[in-house]
Amino acid sequence: MTSIILAAGPAAGRIIQSDACVTEGADWLAQHEPRFAEALALCGPLPLRRKPDGFGELLSAIVSQQVSVASARAIWKRLVEAQLTTEAEILASTEEDLRGAGLSRQKIRYSRALAQEAIDFDGLRDLATLDVVKTLTKVTGVGVWTAEIYAMFSLGRADVFAPGDLALQEAARVLFDLEKRPTERELKLIAEDWSPWRSVAARILWAYYHVAKDREGIR
Repeated sequence: MTSIILAAGPAAGRIIQSDACVTEGADWLAQHEPRFAEALALCGPLPLRRKPDGFGELLSAIVSQQVSVASARAIWKRLVEAQLTTEAEILASTEEDLRGAGLSRQKIRYSRALAQEAIDFDGLRDLATLDVVKTLTKVTGVGVWTAEIYAMFSLGRADVFAPGDLALQEAARVLFDLEKRPTERELKLIAEDWSPWRSVAARILWAYYHVAKDREGIR
């Protein structure tokens, strides 16, 4: 996997590269929206949550779909130990190899589809976030949520959000005293007011969800 501190073209917008970037965004949001200041007082400093970019990280996201955090970590550990985390390794593997590492039949299909797509991961760094999402969601098994999370944490985009995330929806409901959990469309509209730091707003809401619900948000 490549270094997480990367240059990007102007279409990519602001890139979160350090804790200082997260703090800058959190300060802006706290001044812009008092509820975020209240949440930050409960949650404390936010994590950077930057991850490497590339095939392995997107494969890890597929592994994490619809399983617990603990299960995802266990399966990923087995894949690493079996040396099944690169495009070439996935393409050369048998179904038995992948099943033995813990992948379901559906995720075996998704993993192979990702490997066969041969995505230019370096090229994604210079694309606008919308184009990143469009490119990634062409792959069977990669939905909009997965693509948005990749843009947020692997590419470090400062102004991307994942309104379809249930933890973000529930955290917004509690923090903003909404009558019901907002839909994906409703939360997307609400989050427009948090630009240009929507990725940091997501970090606040995930942290607040953990405090308010005493649950894990994402791996």
